[in-house]
Amino acid sequence: MRLLFAGTPEAALPSLRTLLDSRHEVVGVLTRADAPSGRGRKLTPSPVKALALEAGVPVLTPATLRDEAVQQQLRDLAPDAAPVVAYGNLVPAAALDIPRHGWVNLHFSLLPAWRGAAPAQRAVLSGEHGTGMSVFRLEKGLDTGDVIATAPTTIGEFETSGELLDRMAEDGASLLLEALDALEDGTATFTPQDHDAATHAAKLTPAEARIDWTRPASEVGALIRGMSPQPGAWTLLDGARTKLLGIEAIQDASRGAVGPLAPGEIGATKRQVLVGTGTDLIAVATLAPAGKKAMRAADWARGASLAPHTRFETEQDGERA
Repeated sequence: MRLLFAGTPEAALPSLRTLLDSRHEVVGVLTRADAPSGRGRKLTPSPVKALALEAGVPVLTPATLRDEAVQQQLRDLAPDAAPVVAYGNLVPAAALDIPRHGWVNLHFSLLPAWRGAAPAQRAVLSGEHGTGMSVFRLEKGLDTGDVIATAPTTIGEFETSGELLDRMAEDGASLLLEALDALEDGTATFTPQDHDAATHAAKLTPAEARIDWTRPASEVGALIRGMSPQPGAWTLLDGARTKLLGIEAIQDASRGAVGPLAPGEIGATKRQVLVGTGTDLIAVATLAPAGKKAMRAADWARGASLAPHTRFETEQDGERA
């Protein structure tokens, strides 16, 4: 089939690579326009655009697909199907029928669970132990179309949403290809979603990423994992914002060395940084002090010269994102 691929971030690259190597022909790529990046705010192409140009595939970067001239460009490409992976732009009703087999979206949840912008993140934040990938046909509603293929996956005890998304992006590429092959072969099945069972995966915000250390350890750990790498769960230490980006298993020796800790209180050993919560301790694996890059928490603690009973702030009426 002739494919028009729509995608933007790193998570879309495994699918684009897989389709470029498949029996299908990628005749064009839709992605966002170049955006300012880095300290110099230099205009930088999206990861998908960079790969498409390297592969010699024509790239379109319209601000909107509502423009009739843009829609005509899509018609001129004569796509049979339009696979979508994290495109980030609305596909209007007028464009849905341009590909013969429609727009086919790889979504990182088992629909109808977690429709929306942050499905992998919301699954981790909710403390779920499993999620998955769905390939479905786009329609007017938000992630409401009939499902063509699914694949479940587990969520690791200490896995961050970024790690989970990276893994699902790789695994989902083959699922998307299988769905496209089935469309071409005429063997695809379309399963309507149970709309009453739907949950919404709203975009993450820095405000909701603030850690309340009085909450149970399971909730604090899920927040840290779910908000990593972006926007990053955060807390205040001496008035400066510190991001916590990962947790790990507590070593028996570390627990014995620090003893009980109050919510937000830090107990550092040579190998681990433990913090008290409303229930049990958690072990912070990775953090980013204010103005610095991410580092191992134990390395940070050795250089921070923490005084006894040092605490991350537990008050929720301080600085707001």
